[in-house]
Amino acid sequence: MTDNILELRNLTKFFPAKEGGIFSKVKGEVRAVDGVNITVARGETVGLVGESGCGKTTVGRTVMKLYEPTSGEIIFDGEDITHFSRKEMKHVRSKMQMIFQDPFSSLNPRHTVGSIISSSYTIHGIDPEGGVEHAVRELLQLVGLNPEHINRFPHEFSGGQRQRIGIARALALKPKLIVADEPVSALDVSIQAQVVNLLDDLQKEFGLSFLFVAHDLSIVQHISDRVVVMYLGKVMEMAPTRELFENPRHPYTKALLSAVPVADPKIGRSRERIILQGDLPSPVNPPSGCVFNTRCWKAQDICKVSVPATIQIAPQQTVACHFPE
Repeated sequence: MTDNILELRNLTKFFPAKEGGIFSKVKGEVRAVDGVNITVARGETVGLVGESGCGKTTVGRTVMKLYEPTSGEIIFDGEDITHFSRKEMKHVRSKMQMIFQDPFSSLNPRHTVGSIISSSYTIHGIDPEGGVEHAVRELLQLVGLNPEHINRFPHEFSGGQRQRIGIARALALKPKLIVADEPVSALDVSIQAQVVNLLDDLQKEFGLSFLFVAHDLSIVQHISDRVVVMYLGKVMEMAPTRELFENPRHPYTKALLSAVPVADPKIGRSRERIILQGDLPSPVNPPSGCVFNTRCWKAQDICKVSVPATIQIAPQQTVACHFPE
């Protein structure tokens, strides 16, 4: 048994790019994920961050095989699941689950909470000890909801409560890995901390591993053991959380961190604010060389023609840059 619950090896996911209507010809490829290498150790939380459109959600959905990978490998729990069919994936799905971003659209409004959570047992033919209803009530209590509300419908709950229902559904089959796709971004700020703390407590109790997709760096800093920074489908930097926040090596990481709000006004005023020029390039036609070169203040001629190799710059810290900080 390996120490890693998940390994992504040179993972790519391209989508066909069409112009015009539904019957138009394919004009190119959207390079959503382009050669990504990530590991998640058992019991670890890896945060996946970057601007909107950088490919982080596509990584999560490809791991779950909601999208078929274009190339590369997905190794889960020591097993290569890259080319598994839907039927072959069934026994894997009990060990890997997903928490979706929108806690309302991910729950069937016509089903009761009890029906939504118990569907996992029905699909996989599992009869939990004490019966399905007993198991569902226990799960509701575990995520901080009243077990007596088992027959209520999703619209009768607040956003935070609905996300707790989604978490209970994900926990039903006792998974080893949970892919959390921006699980708190649709919630009120006052509720976000409660849900993040719940996930933290559940991880400690059940030894869960998380691939935590987010754009809010303060939340990622709180919950993650390691952080992976993505830009335009590629990994820019990967490091333990404390090292990345205290000593970012990639210019893009440094720019991202400079935008994080600081509670202390003195620190906030004295800190350098890096404003990236221009818009995120199109993933249909990414820049040659380093994909960040069009917005990087350190870019030189080599950055425009040569793709930077991923180098280890410190223990457990890698960076893909010709001129790291």
